[in-house]
Amino acid sequence: MSAQSGKDMLLKLDQTGSGSFLTVAGLRTRSLSLNAAAVDVTDAESAGRWRELLDGGGIRRAGISGRGIFKDQTSDAQIRALFFAGTIRDWQLVLPDFGVIAGKFQITSLEFAADHAGEVTFDIALESAGELSFAAA
Repeated sequence: MSAQSGKDMLLKLDQTGSGSFLTVAGLRTRSLSLNAAAVDVTDAESAGRWRELLDGGGIRRAGISGRGIFKDQTSDAQIRALFFAGTIRDWQLVLPDFGVIAGKFQITSLEFAADHAGEVTFDIALESAGELSFAAA
């Protein structure tokens, strides 16, 4: 597999809950973090007193973050409205040559910054709010 272009990693928002996805414009960086909590089932009879973990146990979660500039009024307005309402909505993260991770997420952080001689930027963080699906590319 050859190197992939970062601009091809896309964050998409289901605008109305009807399955109509809109690419969040202006994002310059995007990242995905997948986590699974381990469940320790070690007891006095564990071999050599080594820790044992429960197979398939624990809570799984995903976090998505991004940083960019506002340049698309439709996606910007949607993001602000979802944040202030605390709405959980379907999102997709398209990873080039890998696949699409999709599911319900809630915006947990929305930050704005500006430099006197530069543009207004924003940072967004989303946390999974249900089961996620993966479709290979």
